[in-house]
Amino acid sequence: MISAPPLKDIVKDLSELLTAEAVLSDEATLEKYSHDDAEWAPYTTPLSVVLPQTTEQVSAVVRYAKAQGVSVVPRGAGTGLSGGANSVANCIILSLEKMNRVLEINTAESLAIAEAGVINNDLRIAVAAKGLWYPPDPASSKISTLGGNAATNAGGICCVKYGVTGDYIMGMTVVLGDGEIIHLGTRTAKGVTGYDFTSLMVGSEGTLGIITEVIVKLLPLGGREERAIIGYFPSLTAAGQAVAAVTEAGIVPSALELIDHTCLRAVDDWMQLGLPQNVNAMLLATVDEPGETGEQLASALAGIFEAHGGEQVERATDPERISKLVTGRRLAYPALERLGPVLTEDVCVPRSQVPEMLSRIQSAAAKHDVLIANIAHAGDGNLHPLIIAPVGDEAAKARAKIAFDQIVADCRALGGTVTGEHGVGLLKLDGFASELEPRVIAMHQSVKNALDPAGTLNPGKGFTHTAH
Repeated sequence: MISAPPLKDIVKDLSELLTAEAVLSDEATLEKYSHDDAEWAPYTTPLSVVLPQTTEQVSAVVRYAKAQGVSVVPRGAGTGLSGGANSVANCIILSLEKMNRVLEINTAESLAIAEAGVINNDLRIAVAAKGLWYPPDPASSKISTLGGNAATNAGGICCVKYGVTGDYIMGMTVVLGDGEIIHLGTRTAKGVTGYDFTSLMVGSEGTLGIITEVIVKLLPLGGREERAIIGYFPSLTAAGQAVAAVTEAGIVPSALELIDHTCLRAVDDWMQLGLPQNVNAMLLATVDEPGETGEQLASALAGIFEAHGGEQVERATDPERISKLVTGRRLAYPALERLGPVLTEDVCVPRSQVPEMLSRIQSAAAKHDVLIANIAHAGDGNLHPLIIAPVGDEAAKARAKIAFDQIVADCRALGGTVTGEHGVGLLKLDGFASELEPRVIAMHQSVKNALDPAGTLNPGKGFTHTAH
C-alpha cells in the first residue's frame, strides 16, 4: 500500500499535469461530482475532480494516480442509475465531459468517430445532417454521453428492434489502469483478429479501462415511416399480457414502452403535455416499416391491444404527436424525482414473463407499503420499477430497500437478470453475486487483475471488489 500525498500536493501535481482550470477541489464541486443519479448508493468526497481534454491527459492522470496509490473513478455526464460513477475513498473523479468533439463522420463507410464526452443526441443530430442515423437512444439521450453509454452498454427505447449500444461500437480508444493508451476494434464492417476486447470493454463500467473515443456504426436515416399505436389498459397485468401477445405473434416493433398511471400523472403535472391521467397503464408501440407493411403491422398491434383489454386504442402518424408521446416516456424518471428520492430498478425478464413480473412488483409495493411507479422497455422485458420515498422519511427508505431486494429475487426466480442496461455499479453487487456462478465471478476477477492489477480504476464497482 502506498500512502497518498497531502491533498494540496495532489491538486498542485494534477494542475501541472493538466491546467489549473482543469482541476477542481472546492467543496461544492466535490459534492456535485461525488455521485451519479444513484444517490441511494454509497459515496464519499473525492480528493479532486479533473477535466481532461485529450486522451493523453487522461493517461497522465491515471499514471499519476497509480504511482500515488489513489484510485480513479471515470465519469461521463453523471446520469447513471446504479452508482457506477460514485466516488470511493481516496479517489480522483475523472470527468470526460470536456472531450466532446465529433472527430469524423464517414458517409462512405457509414461510421463516426467521437470522443467519450459527446452527448448521445448531439451525435444523432450531427450524423442526421449527413443522411445517417445512430440508433441507440437511451431515455437520457439528450444528457448522457457516448462514453457512459458504452461503459454501461446502455439500451434505449428502440433497442427492441435495433439493439443496444454495444451492437454499434466498432472500436475504441482506451486508457488502461497503468496509463497505457490502446486502440481496439476496427473501422471495417467485419474483423475477427484476436479476442474481442472491444466487446469486453463495453459494459465494463470503467473497471477495466477508461474509454476516451469510440468508433460507431451508422445506419441510413431514410427508408423508415414511423407509426405509433397507443392503448390504455385497466391494469398493469393486462398491459403485460398484451406485451407477451405481441412477442408470441412474432411482431418486432421499433419500440414497445409501458408507462403506468403514476408516471403519466407525474409527467403531465410537470410538463403539461396533455397525457391521460385516468388510466392505469399505457402501452406505446411504434413500427417504422414503410408502406403497406407498416400499415399491416400497426393494425395487428392495435388488434392485439384491443384483444387484451386495451381501450381508446389509437394510431398516430403525425410526427409531432408521436414526438410528444415519446417525450412523455423519456421524461418519466425526472418527473418522478420531483416526488421524492427514487430507487430505480433495472430488471430484465423473458418477455413471456412480463405479466407475472409486473404482478409481483405490485405485490412488493403492497407488502412493503411503498409507492412503486413503473416504466418499461416492455418489448424486450426490461422493466424499471421506480420506488419512491418521501423526502426525509427514513422508514419509507428502509422499506424501499427491502422491496428492491424482493423485486430482484422475483426477477431471478422468473429466469431474469438483475440489470438490463443500467449496469451493476454499487446497487446491484448482491444481485451480481447471486446471478453468476462462482467460477464466472472468479473469471471476472482474473480479467480485472490482468488489466488493472493495482486496482486503480473504479474499485469496488460492477464486477470486482478490488481495493487498495
